[in-house]
Amino acid sequence: MSPSTSSRVALVTGANRGLGRALAQALAAQGLHVVVTARTYDDADRTAAELRAEGRGLAVSGRQLDVTDPASVVRAFADTAYEHGRLDVLVNNAAVALDRTRTVTEADLEIVQATMDTNVLGVWRCCAEAVPVMRENGYGRILNVTSHMGSLTGMGSTSPAYRISKAALNAYTLALAAEVEGEGILVNAASPGLAATRLAYGSATQSAQEAARDMLWLALLPDNGPRGGLFHGTQPLAP
Repeated sequence: MSPSTSSRVALVTGANRGLGRALAQALAAQGLHVVVTARTYDDADRTAAELRAEGRGLAVSGRQLDVTDPASVVRAFADTAYEHGRLDVLVNNAAVALDRTRTVTEADLEIVQATMDTNVLGVWRCCAEAVPVMRENGYGRILNVTSHMGSLTGMGSTSPAYRISKAALNAYTLALAAEVEGEGILVNAASPGLAATRLAYGSATQSAQEAARDMLWLALLPDNGPRGGLFHGTQPLAP
């Protein structure tokens, strides 16, 4: 059975700006206690303080979490579980886009490795820590932020590290969803589309706040909600 919204705890990676910050704010507005994370303590604490100031009564706290640092990931999730006794929602938003001017044959493999470390292994590390905590309560919602650029049916040759990392993230989403089937944990991915964020490719058609509102439903799914889905808004996204 789903816990009441007011008792749920959510953790959002890369929450100090853009889409991550908007998603954290939207979750807090729904009554969840939101743990906002960033690569530095200062950024996490500042963002939490700003969100509390912007919305009276919002329950927001900050934690340092660098998804490329395994010790940082373990510490953030362990501290969250110790302090709150649960973790109900994980939003894997932290990502990098480092190869906008590259093509497949011109790829810098160090950039490829750094991109995969954040966009794929970073999510993998976070889920590895989150799922055991969710299993203890028989409830969890995991939202992985993907991109239209990771669609295999629309794959292009530019920004190959970013594109391939998001395609791999989609595959990971489906694999994890299959593993936790029947355990009360629903895992899905969503693309914000052309939102006004630092990672945006092309002209933005919506604000980060608008994109967050369109994705929020996947973090608040009922028990019979979708699992292993790829979405843009409420519409399926081509794999």
